[in-house]
Amino acid sequence: MPDAPSKVADILDRLDDAADDGSSVSLGAIVDAFGARGYGPFLIAPALLVLTPLGAIPAVPSLLAALIALFSIQMTLGRDQMWLPERVKKWSVSREKVDASTDKLRPIADRLDRLFHGRLEWLTEGPAVRIAATACALLALTVPPLELLPFASAAPMAAIAAFGLALTVKDGALMLVAIGLMIAAVAVGLGFAATPG
Repeated sequence: MPDAPSKVADILDRLDDAADDGSSVSLGAIVDAFGARGYGPFLIAPALLVLTPLGAIPAVPSLLAALIALFSIQMTLGRDQMWLPERVKKWSVSREKVDASTDKLRPIADRLDRLFHGRLEWLTEGPAVRIAATACALLALTVPPLELLPFASAAPMAAIAAFGLALTVKDGALMLVAIGLMIAAVAVGLGFAATPG
């Protein structure tokens, strides 16, 4: 089992490598590519994919949110290796869509890797991981209803991506930013809920 990625660019490289084996890439292959020694990629990858052309496909944001919730619950329980039902492992997406998504994310990944690095690492370890995982599970639950509104699911997914990035690059300062984004995402969700239909 490979080591977990430690940069956003590493996550995209693993996605590309998984897609290189054929015309489509299965979810199980992607999970295996991320390794078993870090939690961040399991949050950041699906959250960022919602912000690419894949996220425009109906129901995809909700499916990715369900995966995030499943991973987050396992993180909260302290599992070392992420588990997926066998049927879910076989879900696949075309290589072309994976390539298009990773290509679009490359410039963003490069900027994120330059900006964020190991600071206040104690905020990305131990109990902080479980707190972040619980927050991500709750944020994921807000995505299905928000998917009915254009771009509304981007707010919780951005917060989830920030938590995943903080865990990946061991940046506790970013963890604090992620908490702020979570609060903002909740405010956005409440605002949409309060808007008359």
